[in-house]
Amino acid sequence: MVTGELKSKIDKIWDTIWTGGISSPITVLEQITYLLFMKLLDDVEIKKEGNAAALGFSYQSKVFKQGNYVVDDDNSHSVPYSELRWNNFKHKSPAQMFDLVRNYVFPFIKTANGDSKETAFSRFMGDAVFLIPTAKVLGVCVDTLSEIDTSDKDIMGDVYEYCLGKMSSAGQLGQFRTPRHIINVMVNLVEPNLKDTILDPAMGSAGFLLSSAQYVKEKYATELLKKENMKHYSSTMFTGFDTDPSMLRIGAMNMLLHDVEEPHIARQDSLSDDNTVRSAYSLIMANPPFAGSVFQEDISKDLLALCNTKKTELLFLALFAKSLKLGGRCACIVPDGVLFGSSKAHKAIRQELVDNNRLQAVISMPSGVFKPYAGVSTAILLFTKDPSGTDKVWFYDMKSDGFSLDDKRSEVETNDIPDILRRYHDLEKEETRTRKDQSFFVPKKEIVENGYDLSINKYKQTEYLPVKYPSTAEIMAELDKIELEIGTEMEALRSLLGL
Repeated sequence: MVTGELKSKIDKIWDTIWTGGISSPITVLEQITYLLFMKLLDDVEIKKEGNAAALGFSYQSKVFKQGNYVVDDDNSHSVPYSELRWNNFKHKSPAQMFDLVRNYVFPFIKTANGDSKETAFSRFMGDAVFLIPTAKVLGVCVDTLSEIDTSDKDIMGDVYEYCLGKMSSAGQLGQFRTPRHIINVMVNLVEPNLKDTILDPAMGSAGFLLSSAQYVKEKYATELLKKENMKHYSSTMFTGFDTDPSMLRIGAMNMLLHDVEEPHIARQDSLSDDNTVRSAYSLIMANPPFAGSVFQEDISKDLLALCNTKKTELLFLALFAKSLKLGGRCACIVPDGVLFGSSKAHKAIRQELVDNNRLQAVISMPSGVFKPYAGVSTAILLFTKDPSGTDKVWFYDMKSDGFSLDDKRSEVETNDIPDILRRYHDLEKEETRTRKDQSFFVPKKEIVENGYDLSINKYKQTEYLPVKYPSTAEIMAELDKIELEIGTEMEALRSLLGL
């Protein structure tokens, strides 16, 4: 979420580009993300150079190579690669900077991971256009962005989300993003590894893929030194689909910044007949669109066979179940209505999760998690593709995620997330918990008897403690006493005022 100093700087850049003559908000947004990518690309290389120097290794960037960058085939226009780096060109005069960025840096970033037209990055950057109007506007933007701390793992996604909010488009387009700490807790619940093939079929700016990549890089740093592991990580491990070209472009940029050079990212309606891949992924993580609907004639027939509906939140659950390979696992966010809805489609998808998969956990989240963009109550579902089905389901009632549940989303002391992770990874100890506790098990038999209802309130027992109130006589006596005290004080006030 964009707050404080970062918010004011993005506002300044937005206003500068706007007053410079660009009237389209979408164009302003795209220009900001291009400039931010230029900075991030250099920041990543600086960090790699620093790490190599600290370890006593030599490092040669695959992005900013030795020699000259050539724009055209006849070699008539070229500059040293070093001139393309943010931390070099930011010191030039606005006129020099504008000429360099427009004619060299921007063409360069469109092929920053190589000249191949087959990579996701090249495909989605192919139609990008540099439209900053003047040298003065570019100078202000570069100076302002240079002051921003870009160590954040997904700052591009945050900035994009904030800009959509400025346009009042986030709610309409459904592009407000999953809070990063919620993404991270889901990643830590499923623990991605180097053998995984990971899918997010509604990827947005690739938040789940980014967090998974970061988790794998940190936990398997030594294993990634092996060529075959790094090849899998950088090319075949991550898959993402979306229908918004701008989101796909940002997702591709984000993945490149995390050394995932050739992810399988494509523009595709995951629910349509165009998506024919099934039983292929070992891990799916997603926060699919809520309360949406699609044209029934476009929906893949095997999804309708499992769940005959136009509701996207149900169809995506069907897609997850179909897309996982045997033993594959899924962590996804659903609106509460999925857990207890009474329609035939609602019951059918819940039955599929319980009977034909191993539903491991339902983590109920408070309604303020997605504020200020939405107040809907949601839950995290965790399940594994296992034909033997479910034996019992672990429920957890998350009451706080570490932030206030109002629009401000300020940090607070209470936070159930550490407790959720600790308990989920040691479920044997949960056997002794009762329905009065914050987490507990419910056997499959009871869930089936309740029409496959998965709402925690269906099974949680609320303990009501008796409260003893004073008798009517005691209350009246207390009122009489207060009235006498008021009369005494009023007399003293009159005496003081000489009345």
